[in-house]
Amino acid sequence: MVRVDGRAPDEMRPVVLTPGYAEYAEGSAFIEMGHTRVLCSATVEDRVPRWLQGRNQGWVTAEYGLLPRATRERTPREIGGLRGRTQEIRRLIGRSLRASVDLARLGERTIIVDCDVIQADGGTRAASITGGYVALALALRRLMAAGDVSRRISRAPVAAVSVGLLGAQPLLDMCYSEDMMADVDLNVVITQRGEYVEVQSTAEGEPFDRAILGQLLDLAEKGIKELLEVQARALRQQQ
Repeated sequence: MVRVDGRAPDEMRPVVLTPGYAEYAEGSAFIEMGHTRVLCSATVEDRVPRWLQGRNQGWVTAEYGLLPRATRERTPREIGGLRGRTQEIRRLIGRSLRASVDLARLGERTIIVDCDVIQADGGTRAASITGGYVALALALRRLMAAGDVSRRISRAPVAAVSVGLLGAQPLLDMCYSEDMMADVDLNVVITQRGEYVEVQSTAEGEPFDRAILGQLLDLAEKGIKELLEVQARALRQQQ
């Protein structure tokens, strides 16, 4: 099968991850996955949500948003309140990033990772998690350098990718035109240890069986292994 952009079915789009992209953020990264581009910025605040106060534990959360012309047609700004899709994605990003941090070692601090989609061509939540991890790691590195947190605060790195089934063909890292036609769509989040943080799976048409799910998860693991290597190179570059 020849894909719309000429890739093999098990081939990722070109991934470029630029660390330290935003000058004023405690940690930041700009990630490009094909034509999808997301700016991820981490902010450290010396406070926690009210329900965590007094527990000597930190929190990691995320915000997500599409710029109006990140999409083919203008997407209105969410001034009157967040849409359900936006809330679902920001919660997914937050859950995924928290898996990479020992919150008990963070102290009463909150790290907010803002993921702003500059251009969307499929896989924006996966790109946000993958780039967001680098922004978070850089913010933690700054806290460690200042002696504010233990160097044991970091757990395994985490990354995410989308996979899908188009006809009978499993596809890795779908772009928008593939995603729109896919019969099955999965977003998969995995740590460097091979632990699953989340699997979001949907049959757009006919249900699919366990064998197909296994094929798609194997494909996702392949892609995430490549993304983890990109993250590691980006973090080495910023040392």
